Amino acid sequence: MRSSNPVFSRRGFSRDNGYAGFNTAPPAGGPAVGTQANPYAQQGGNPYAQNPYAQQDPQYGAPPQAPVSTGRMTMDDVVMRSAMTLGTVAVGAILAWAVLPVSSTSYGLAIGAALIAFVLAMVQSFKRTASPALILAYAAFEGVFLGVISEMFNSQWSGAPFQAVLGTMAVAGATLLVYKAGWIRVTARYARIGMAIAIAFILVMAVNLLLVVFGVAPDGGLRSMGPLGAIVGIIAILLGAFFLTLDFKQIEDGIAYGAPREEAWLAAFGLTMTLVWIYVEMLRLVAIFSSSD
Repeated sequence: MRSSNPVFSRRGFSRDNGYAGFNTAPPAGGPAVGTQANPYAQQGGNPYAQNPYAQQDPQYGAPPQAPVSTGRMTMDDVVMRSAMTLGTVAVGAILAWAVLPVSSTSYGLAIGAALIAFVLAMVQSFKRTASPALILAYAAFEGVFLGVISEMFNSQWSGAPFQAVLGTMAVAGATLLVYKAGWIRVTARYARIGMAIAIAFILVMAVNLLLVVFGVAPDGGLRSMGPLGAIVGIIAILLGAFFLTLDFKQIEDGIAYGAPREEAWLAAFGLTMTLVWIYVEMLRLVAIFSSSD
């Protein structure tokens, strides 16, 4: 059974510690470990319950010969919802850039918007179903945060936001190309190792932030504007690419196994969070390289 937490379910994790599409604990007489299974299937004894969203025959429990394919998630649904969510981020960023001047007040508003976006993201993450209003509100506040910090970076390193956008598009495009070419296989082992690295990275960054706040590392520590900061930024971008592969796999599985159309909002939510992560890290990386010139 998939996790009720969309953050973990969209990343492909299930309650039996398997990855979506990879059955690590098959039933007796079932396929071997590592074979592909339906991540949307409900656990149970019905041998026909491979797709929980398929209409069941009331007499035999098997899917009808020609079910009406309505209300299922398609790639068009994912693209449309993602465009709406990312478009909301872009509009919020443009408005914040145009209205809010570079100042300490604007910086405070950016931090406040980021905290609100974080809270909204956590609320959505622990909801069992997608809330379009909540996801779009998250995107709007995230856009305000990105608009303010992008303007601040642009005031010191002219053109940095534009370069960061191009870099984010390049990373996303390259990751999709590598994924579709089959050069990366999203398996349970791949997901576990990647998530372990990501969790360790986040914990180290949290400790580094505390050191900076308390003045132990006044120059930013691991997040300085020097070579060490550049290395950390590259690692963060690579982790963003890793999260993109999990997003692509979850979307691919959802479409293949007939996930409900509402899950397209969760797909858009996940892609937006990952792309924001990559953009922020790319913005810092561009600034570091510009400073060294």
